Amino acid sequence: MVADQIILFSILGLLFAFLIWGRWRYDLVAFCALLAALLTGVVPVDQAFTGFGHPATVVIALVLVISRGLSNSGVVEYLANKVIDATRPLFVHIGIMSFVSAVLSAVMNNVAALALLMPVDLQAAKKAKRSPALTLMPLSFASILGGMVTLIGTPPNIIIAAFRGKALGEPYHMFDFAPVGGICAIVGVLFITLIGWRLIPTARTEHDVTEEMFELESYIAELKVSETSKAAGQTIGELRDVAEQNDVQVLGLTHQGYRVSAAARHTGVVAGDVIVVEAGPEAIEKFTGALGLDYVDTDAGPGILKGNDIEMREVVVPNGALIEGRSAVSLHLLARNGVNLLGVSRQGEHFHERVRHLTIQAGDILLLLGPAEALSGAVTRLGCLPLAERGLQVLQRDKAGLAIGAFVAAIVLASFGFVYLPVALGCVVAVYTLFRIVPLREMYESIEWSVIVLLGSLIPIGQALETSGGTALIAGGLISLSAGYSAVVVLALLMIITMTLSDVMNNTATAVIAAPIAAIGIVSDLVES
Repeated sequence: MVADQIILFSILGLLFAFLIWGRWRYDLVAFCALLAALLTGVVPVDQAFTGFGHPATVVIALVLVISRGLSNSGVVEYLANKVIDATRPLFVHIGIMSFVSAVLSAVMNNVAALALLMPVDLQAAKKAKRSPALTLMPLSFASILGGMVTLIGTPPNIIIAAFRGKALGEPYHMFDFAPVGGICAIVGVLFITLIGWRLIPTARTEHDVTEEMFELESYIAELKVSETSKAAGQTIGELRDVAEQNDVQVLGLTHQGYRVSAAARHTGVVAGDVIVVEAGPEAIEKFTGALGLDYVDTDAGPGILKGNDIEMREVVVPNGALIEGRSAVSLHLLARNGVNLLGVSRQGEHFHERVRHLTIQAGDILLLLGPAEALSGAVTRLGCLPLAERGLQVLQRDKAGLAIGAFVAAIVLASFGFVYLPVALGCVVAVYTLFRIVPLREMYESIEWSVIVLLGSLIPIGQALETSGGTALIAGGLISLSAGYSAVVVLALLMIITMTLSDVMNNTATAVIAAPIAAIGIVSDLVES
C-alpha cells in the first residue's frame, strides 16, 4: 500500500504541475495520468475506464445536451427578451442580467448559460452606447454563482453528490445545495449589482472593443407575413418599432408585386406581404421569431422552407462561381438544392430587386437557409466559398413548450425520488432527439468532450487514491494541522486548500481529488461532533 501511495502521489504531483503549467490541455494531461496509473498497476485494468460510465460523467454530458435543447427551442431567448431592456440604468441592467444568468445557470450548464446571454448583453450595450466591459464580467460571475444552487448547476456539485452517495449511502439531491448555494448566489448578485461592477478598472471600460465587435455583416432579406403572424394588421411604423428593438432596419414592403417604402409609416400590413429588412443574421432570426414571420422561399412556388435542423450559412461569391450572373429563381435554388437564398450583402449597397430575382455578382455575400445536410452540398455546387461558421441556427420556437415541459417533469420526478436523476435526464435527451429539438449531429457537438475525458480519467485515480489509503493519509495530515480546534476550522482549512487548487487548475479536477478527502469517515465524524 505504501508503494501504491508513493506512486499515486507522484502521479498526482506531476498532474498538478502540468495542469498549472498549462502547456498541454487538461484532458490530455489527465488521460496520460490515467495511463501512467494503469501501467504502474495502481489502478486495476478492470477499472481503467469506469470513470466514463460514472453517474457524474453521464449527468454532465446529459445536462450539456439539455442546455442546447433549451437554447434551440427559444426558451432562453424568450426569457431574455421578457426581462432585458437596454433603456434601464446600468446598475439595474446589471442586476437583472445577473439574476437571469444565475437562474439559468442553476438549471443548465453555467458556461452554456453565459454563451447564450452574452449576445443579448452585447446588443444591450450597443443600444445604450456603453462599453460591454462594464457588464460582461458581472455576467460571468453571476453564472458561476447560479451554478451553486442546484445539483446540475455545475460539474463539481455532481461529483460531490456522487462521492457523498458512495461514502454515506445517500447522495445529495437536486435542491440540497440551495440553502447554502442560494444564499451565496443572492448575496453575490447583490454585491455585483451594487458594488462589484464599480471595481472594474476604468481603463478597461474606456477602451472599448470598438464598434467592429458589434457590426456583423448586414444583409438585405425578405420575410413573409403569414396568416398567424403578429405583423398582420400592423402598420409599417409599428413594424419599425419592433425592428428597432431587434436591431433590424425595415426598408419597405412588397404587396402584390408593388414595393412600398418604409417611409409610408401608416401603410397596413396584411397576410401575404413581404417585409424587406436589412440586418445581421442573428437579428433577422430574432425579428422573425418576434413577429412569427416566415422565410420567403427562393422559388416562385407557394412552399415555405420548414423543418428541423435549419441553419443559416454565410458564403462569398468568387469570380467564376456557378451562381455569378444568375439569380436564385433562374437556378431553381430551392427545388434543385434544397436551400433558400435568404439575404444578400453587397458592400452596404441597397437594391430594389426582389432578393430571389437579384442577379448575383462576384464579391456578394449570400445568406443561405436550409437543412445542415443540404447546405454543404449546395455551397459546393454553387461554387461559393463558406465564411467562418457562427452557429446561425433557426430556433424552433413552436417546440419551446415541449422542451421546458419535458425538462421540468424530469426535475420534479428526480427531486421526489421517483426516477433516478441520470435516467430522468436521459429521457429528456431522448425526447429532444426524437422531436429533433436537438438533432443527432448537434447532440454530440453539444457535449464538452474535454470535460468528459477529464472526469473519466481522474475518477479511477481518485478511487485508487482512496482504496490505497492516500486520502486517509491526507486527511490525517489535515487533522493534525488543526488538532485542538473545532470542526469548523477543519472545514475552513479544507475549503481554503480546495479554493486555492481551483485557482490554478480546472475546478472539476479539483473536486475529483478533494471529494474523497472530504468524504472519508474521520472528517465526517469531526463535522458531526
